Amino acid sequence: MVPDDQINKYPFLENVSRETYEKLKIYIALLRQWNKKINLVSDQDMEQVWQRHVKDSLQLIRYLKPSFQSIADFGSGGGFPGLVLALSTEIRITLIESDLRKSIFLREVLRQTQTQATVLCQRIESVKSLKVDVITARALTSLSQLLLFSQCKLNKKGYCLFLKGKSIQSEIEEAQKKWDFNFELFQSQTNPDGQIIKINHFEYIE
Repeated sequence: MVPDDQINKYPFLENVSRETYEKLKIYIALLRQWNKKINLVSDQDMEQVWQRHVKDSLQLIRYLKPSFQSIADFGSGGGFPGLVLALSTEIRITLIESDLRKSIFLREVLRQTQTQATVLCQRIESVKSLKVDVITARALTSLSQLLLFSQCKLNKKGYCLFLKGKSIQSEIEEAQKKWDFNFELFQSQTNPDGQIIKINHFEYIE
């Protein structure tokens, strides 16, 4: 079990296994260390990394079907949400990050936590032959661009889960000029202005 003092400090850890918690601790320690050399998160965000980033990433688990076996995380950067999901689930995850130094960081966390996941140091649009159940992304690019990146990368019954901010409504309106898509919005647990958008069908119409 996660220590009581940590659960008291971060109640969302109550449903996290001890093994996952230990992996997350290693990850955050490495994040603090590497953040001094490469820009993974802001200094302000680093002070509240568990609440602002870890919890933000973990909340996606409730939207994953038990039958799902694969996730692709676009623009993984410092590891949110993709690396957190890799450390917290048994789903096969592909982390796509074009920055070499960030890719090395992601691989180092996987090595030290003995976690199985794939890191692709490539631009998203250059990744071919990828078919997954879920695509995730956080603070990466516009919704329209995310849909373009996601084309031909989802399994038939798969869907996208994108963590978005207060501009989500304007992004939806802009994307609807080029795309036909079905979506649902869910309130973020960590940010009153944040939303999770789930998209399970999309088609380019322009």
